[in-house]
Amino acid sequence: MRVIPASDYRRMPWRNGGGETMEIAIGPPGAGIDRFDWRVSMARVGVDGPFSPFPGIDRTLSVVKGVGLRLAVNAGAPVTLTSSSAPFAFSGDARVHSSLIDGPVIDLNVMTRRGVFRHRVERLDADRGAELLMRSAITLLLPIDGALRIDDEKNTVELAPFDTLLLSQPWRSLSVRSQEPAQVFRIDIDES
Repeated sequence: MRVIPASDYRRMPWRNGGGETMEIAIGPPGAGIDRFDWRVSMARVGVDGPFSPFPGIDRTLSVVKGVGLRLAVNAGAPVTLTSSSAPFAFSGDARVHSSLIDGPVIDLNVMTRRGVFRHRVERLDADRGAELLMRSAITLLLPIDGALRIDDEKNTVELAPFDTLLLSQPWRSLSVRSQEPAQVFRIDIDES
């Protein structure tokens, strides 16, 4: 279990120059933007515009703060993402244009190299607590609002909002508790 405080996220400009990304974790560690096998990041989106292309990459996008945005993928009908909608998966090869609904948003972006890794992203509510079972080689937990207490067989950690817990060792189950309503993202990453 490794806690990654939000203050440790690596900040970098978007590939297309339109904004800034906060990189939470990347595999392999230290990989560059063109050589990663998997990557988890957040970004503040303040203007409408195109997404950077990522050929050979599968992506999932979620709005974590703000009203929302609309994505036009390959000039198709727009898909609306809000802070309560399900994560949206699409190909990094696609042409994507985003339009803000009502002001800036913060999004969560999970990417895996097609044919090497695959991922799954879930939005969970932890206000009543939850037991999470092991199902992946790598799991990240990211609370958006509300602190979390997480216990496994040997350890207890506390996460502030926007901190991330990275689990990369075998584990059977985790107990996740919050004293207040807390929205949590669970990201599972496995080899293809």
